[in-house]
Amino acid sequence: MYLLFPGRHQLLTHFQFDYIKNLAADGLGRAPDIQGLPLGNNRKLSAIIFAVTSANHSNTRRNPLPFYIRAMAIQEFGRTLGIPTFIYGVDDVGNLQSFGSYTLKRIHHESEGMFDLTPANTVVMCSTPVLELYEHQGFRILPAELEDRTTWKHTSAMPWDVVEWIAGEGRWETNENVKKHMHPSSFDLWKKYRLGDKVKLLFRDKMISDDGDITTTRDYNTYVRQMDEIALLKYQDTAPHIRKGRIGDIGCAVGSWIKLACGDERFRESDFYGIEVARHLFDICQQRKHNGEFANPFVFFSQRNAVTGLVFDRSSMNTIHTSSLTHEIESYGGRQELLQFIENRFQELAPGGIWVNRDVVGPESKNETVWMSLNQTDGRNDDFDKSFADRESLATYLKGLSTYAKFLRFARDFRKKEGYALSYALHEKNGESFVALKLSDACEFMSRKDYNDNWESEMHETFTFWSFSEWKQHLEDAGFAVLPESAAYTNDWIVKNRFEGKVTLFAEAGGQLQPLPYPVTNMMLLAEKR
Repeated sequence: MYLLFPGRHQLLTHFQFDYIKNLAADGLGRAPDIQGLPLGNNRKLSAIIFAVTSANHSNTRRNPLPFYIRAMAIQEFGRTLGIPTFIYGVDDVGNLQSFGSYTLKRIHHESEGMFDLTPANTVVMCSTPVLELYEHQGFRILPAELEDRTTWKHTSAMPWDVVEWIAGEGRWETNENVKKHMHPSSFDLWKKYRLGDKVKLLFRDKMISDDGDITTTRDYNTYVRQMDEIALLKYQDTAPHIRKGRIGDIGCAVGSWIKLACGDERFRESDFYGIEVARHLFDICQQRKHNGEFANPFVFFSQRNAVTGLVFDRSSMNTIHTSSLTHEIESYGGRQELLQFIENRFQELAPGGIWVNRDVVGPESKNETVWMSLNQTDGRNDDFDKSFADRESLATYLKGLSTYAKFLRFARDFRKKEGYALSYALHEKNGESFVALKLSDACEFMSRKDYNDNWESEMHETFTFWSFSEWKQHLEDAGFAVLPESAAYTNDWIVKNRFEGKVTLFAEAGGQLQPLPYPVTNMMLLAEKR
């Protein structure tokens, strides 16, 4: 008879060991199932099968440890049980109602047919709501720690309770609760590989979701396509400023910039390090490396957050590249997080190293009031405030709005969840309609109005919080020397394809409206550590 033990298995406990040890010694006959009824099967356990779920996830609050570390702990855990122990990784496949069936098929496949687990030859050990996935298929359930399934009360600390104690204050190795409940197979491994420090760092990070994403409303298919489409432009802009040696790309998305840099003969002897916090994008980077898409074999990817700590050794990097990243730190984290990010980059660069930061930027006169004329004939002007349950329907709806109606929608949605209220006034002058507002808010709308597919995600982001001179000052305050080649500029393609015929800006002077040039949209900041 087999014992199937599904779970994420970030660590194992004394309770779990004793529970399984007793099953092995006494047999299954008298063991009560989740209904309180003895299994009534005197057959001995022939093997215990650990199904390690979310095996493809790591470095997140929900799944801090990689599969191989979890498997090492399980192997040591099973060594003294006296029962053959088998370990199979089961990838995360989202919220799948048939996940139990998927897990069984995965084990059958990974074991090359050695294990065909059915209610006739297997009992399942589970003390979380996951048990219902197997119960519905007819499996008898051993409740382990579970005392009451109506309240999900447990008789002993659960593994995740121990993880949270480790993530708390103080030294986890001396925490009495941790020592009482954590099995030595996990304790020794966590201590040897300093996993407690990793978990503490992940739990402190409030900017990233439990599953390792900076936002849960982004359409990554669209996002990845956009990143690849503009990768060459980004590389051409930044390539003249890259310095040979150790080259890092923080927020590397799907590795497109690194892929182009690897093909540049100047950097044939360089090493490349891609840092990406979003799990979905990191997985694509790893797949591209497995596919052999990088000409330079010395390419290494890590899933880390560059805000909460250093991602490279101190004074080790010759070039750090970031693109369209720093505004996300301000948007999803905050000002303190952005200042910490700047400080971290200074610490990581070697003397003479350079941080190449390409991003959006705010205008110098961002607090001045401007009058904005918006096209009202390029779409609908009514029902701008409808709600939709899915992203695709919202995108289709937004594409049908006029630029004017799109602004009204933007004014309602922009950073609403962050508590921002966009202030504006509608005016009529010489038979024309205008919107009066701060230049920074006008720039926010102009830069964001065409992001229909990722509207909800973009509504969290701010582009204009610092002007170029403010950026320069903050970098210098951190110890950087900002090179004279650094500049803010107005992207001609954006002007031609996004602004012209859609939005016109004016300044009011003496009761008259004077046309304004389109403001800056982007910047290139070259910050050297001297």
